[in-house]
Amino acid sequence: MNRRLLAIFLTFLKIGAFTIGGAYAMIPLIRREVVEKRRWITNAGYLNGLAAAQSCPGPIAINLSVYIGFHVKRGWGVFAAVLSTVLPSLLIIIAIAALFSHYADLPLVRKAFHALKPAVVALIAVPLIQMTRGAGLGPRNFWLPLAAIILVGLLGVSPIYPILGTILYSLLQSFWPKKGPV
Repeated sequence: MNRRLLAIFLTFLKIGAFTIGGAYAMIPLIRREVVEKRRWITNAGYLNGLAAAQSCPGPIAINLSVYIGFHVKRGWGVFAAVLSTVLPSLLIIIAIAALFSHYADLPLVRKAFHALKPAVVALIAVPLIQMTRGAGLGPRNFWLPLAAIILVGLLGVSPIYPILGTILYSLLQSFWPKKGPV
């Protein structure tokens, strides 16, 4: 097996095996592995892939795996990244499903799941903070994510409308004349 392909497989296998809390908890781990540790992609490239992954239908972790796998090793990279991202959770959830009906009401099991909740919230908050730093937010564009938070989080608007609005805003902004020295 190609060394780089094996590295993709093992990297995403580790991410898939040790991430608790869903796809958003995977985002900082994927970034750390592919941007900081392996240097397969730049931070700007990662943010572009993350934006594309969030804008596409389907699980964000799989979409991001597809993006990074393709960036690193084209079709085989996609195959290795997606397979290794899904494999650990597939095997673990099969085992949990088989055992959970027998042990779900045990106090120790309930306490363990309750104790995981704060860690999951922290794992979701970390990529938000990292993305804010890397996205170049400033006084001119900070209102966009704030408006999206209000629309989606408080008013219950579907996320597709802020995504489409942001794309439209970006397209229109490219036609506006730029100020400053040319």
